[in-house]
Amino acid sequence: MLVAWTTTAERADADRLARGAVAARLAACAQVDGPVTSFFHWEGKLEQAAEFRVWFKCLPANGAALSVWVHHHHPYATPQWIVVSAESVGEKYLSWVMANSTPAPFLHPNQP
Repeated sequence: MLVAWTTTAERADADRLARGAVAARLAACAQVDGPVTSFFHWEGKLEQAAEFRVWFKCLPANGAALSVWVHHHHPYATPQWIVVSAESVGEKYLSWVMANSTPAPFLHPNQP
């Protein structure tokens, strides 16, 4: 199983990304938390911003399609996008993820 995440400035954008990825079955689950405080350099300046983090849980077969979908629908020009492989996943939860994901779907980025 993969766990991926991104951040947005607006809660509505985070909710839209979470709901859309799950509706498309690219992710079995998406969670929104925040606001979190982010510190980063942008265009030569140290910035501080409140952001909302979106966590996605997906099958490895959906990882590339989820990445394309999120980047297409994300409001940022350069979104944070980090994907890690889960080292250990509960058997029942993994079975649920598998039952609620469509492996390797082909979705045009413009689909919801």
